[in-house]
Amino acid sequence: MEKVQWKVEGMTCANCALSINKYLEKQGAKEIKVNAIDGDVSFEINDNTPQQNIAKGVEDLGYKVIGEKIIQGKKSEPFLKTNLQRFLFCFPFTAVLMLHMIPSLKLHWLMNPWIQLTLCLPVFIVGMHHFGRSAVKSLRRGIPNMNVLISIGAASAFIYSLIGAVMNWGNEYLFFETAATIITLVFMGEHLEDSTVKSTQRALKGLIKSQKVMANMIAFDDQHQELIFPVENTQLRVGDLVLIKTGEQVPADCKILWGDVMVNEALITGESVPVSKGKKAILIGGSIIEQGTAKAQVTAVGADTVLSNIVNLVKKAQGEKPPVQQMADRISAIFVPTILIIATLTLIINWIVLGDFTPAMMRSIAVMVIACPCAMGLATPAAIAVGLGRAARNGVLFRHAKSLELFKNIQQAVFDKTGTLTTGQFQIADFRFQNIDESTFKSIVYSLEKYSNHPLAKSIANEWKDTGEIRWKNIEEIKGQGMQATDADGNQYLAGSYVLATDLTKEDNHNIYIVRNNELIGWIDLQDEIRPEAKQVIDHLKSKHIKTVMLSGDRYAKSHQIADQLGIDVVIAEQTPEQKLETVAQLTAAAPTVMIGDGINDAPALAKATIGISMSDASQMAMQSAGVVLMNHGLNKLPLALGLGRHTYLTIKQNLFWAFAYNIVAIPIAALGLLGEYGPTYGALIMGLSDVVLAINSVRLFVKKVD
Repeated sequence: MEKVQWKVEGMTCANCALSINKYLEKQGAKEIKVNAIDGDVSFEINDNTPQQNIAKGVEDLGYKVIGEKIIQGKKSEPFLKTNLQRFLFCFPFTAVLMLHMIPSLKLHWLMNPWIQLTLCLPVFIVGMHHFGRSAVKSLRRGIPNMNVLISIGAASAFIYSLIGAVMNWGNEYLFFETAATIITLVFMGEHLEDSTVKSTQRALKGLIKSQKVMANMIAFDDQHQELIFPVENTQLRVGDLVLIKTGEQVPADCKILWGDVMVNEALITGESVPVSKGKKAILIGGSIIEQGTAKAQVTAVGADTVLSNIVNLVKKAQGEKPPVQQMADRISAIFVPTILIIATLTLIINWIVLGDFTPAMMRSIAVMVIACPCAMGLATPAAIAVGLGRAARNGVLFRHAKSLELFKNIQQAVFDKTGTLTTGQFQIADFRFQNIDESTFKSIVYSLEKYSNHPLAKSIANEWKDTGEIRWKNIEEIKGQGMQATDADGNQYLAGSYVLATDLTKEDNHNIYIVRNNELIGWIDLQDEIRPEAKQVIDHLKSKHIKTVMLSGDRYAKSHQIADQLGIDVVIAEQTPEQKLETVAQLTAAAPTVMIGDGINDAPALAKATIGISMSDASQMAMQSAGVVLMNHGLNKLPLALGLGRHTYLTIKQNLFWAFAYNIVAIPIAALGLLGEYGPTYGALIMGLSDVVLAINSVRLFVKKVD
């Protein structure tokens, strides 16, 4: 299967995304994600299926496909490409047509049907070229979109007026201004909708913009003299050397070879406080050097950088549909046929009741024009785009859109202890060894622990890294217990928790036990510190009536001591990964639960919880198992993540309520003729503004207080 990523232009509503989705399904595509907000389309297809054929099918639906394998050459830009250009073209003709509606002007020449036809015709041609073509293509594919309603409404008024002019029936049969105003006002509404919906992508665009900068590349001449010259960061390759000075943006992910700098990583973590970094430290592309100069080696470029991965994950999440959107999608799929039936009934019933075809037709047109399926389709994507964008800009990465919805009713928060509630930056407080010398003991411990992802092991390996290394015949990490290795002579070594030494000693109060061939050869004690923000985060959760639980593999006494300092409600200690998984499963079954962890032993529990949250310095397995990643190396953004999840879901509900309420109220008003003589005109204006209201409500999430 080949992964395909396109940018598709011309999508204006959820029905557009739905039509593309259904077409791709018919072509055998899998893992389809269509984002109506920014036009991103991704799917998997068999390698022997030509992309050009699929792209042509999508373009036959009325959209423009942009992709590396699709573009054959630069095409000339079409006349009146954007909705703004179309609106500006149509507006003068429509404005003149509307003048005869002002009695005080007494412009008798405007009452001439052929002058009205001349003024209306350019607007009608532009409108039908845009709305009409899209409507025909959507009908041909069996998925009618909003443009069907606009086209039928405008065409009905135009054709009726044309017949009236040819038959010389009089001015009461002329509605050229109605056809023109429908088209013009819908163009205006779609332009406003495009502008407001695009603003929901503001945060993501900020991240994308930061990906392209100039870099100072270091090279050497034939005399081995250092040369520095500017290049665009897109030209950098892994292994290249770069010079980064004060005030410059880090051009790509790289490792410092020389220099000490203060780095602002706010773009990634949401924290504006500069971080000190020195030799061998990793610099994330997009961060800013606030002080100092460094020479660094590029470690990742393009799609492999941290920033690119964040942007791609956010885009992927935006393309997903949470459960709350599914009902709206089902309604959107049958909305247009339903409105056509209602419009037909409106025409027939009003014709019978009023005894006059003309007002009955105007009411029927008003029903078609005022109905708005786009609002239902955009209710969820617009809110999710803002929620995910704000989260990414503040150091919270939602890997799945459904996580936003799941936050709405979280009742329990389960924390791992080591590396989550504590810093994980341990120091060796004490150690003992027996039947072995100190240097050999340290070498054994370092050689075992350097292969572990556990915070305790990393701290020991970092502190004893200069003690020499043993080459193991084989080595593996046993979840929840520790490391196991065999040397070239067949000696077996273990390093881990008291579980490994229960038969060898009664002292159960040490952190790490070292065993060789079932003989205890030493132990190590480490000291850790509680994260400075942990107490504040726990207090915040308790103020929201969220039960807090500590779930740890450490000894009960040590776990309980930290829990008492933080005010955690429940302590569950001495847990293996299997027991953690079982405990989280039981808690999740009882009430919606969020699990926050960082180690390889937390991965199963993170996957089992209602929502799993890991931190950016967590193990890769923990990050892959989690639905949410906190990018600021701490718990500071946990309240923001919870708050954004709840408020995004609240915004989605508000948007859906508006979408349903608008159509439920507006359609009967139009059908009963309560919009008056110019019902279609008012209907087009109201419909055009309805999506704008929804987008503005979504954009409020950028500034709304959520934590």
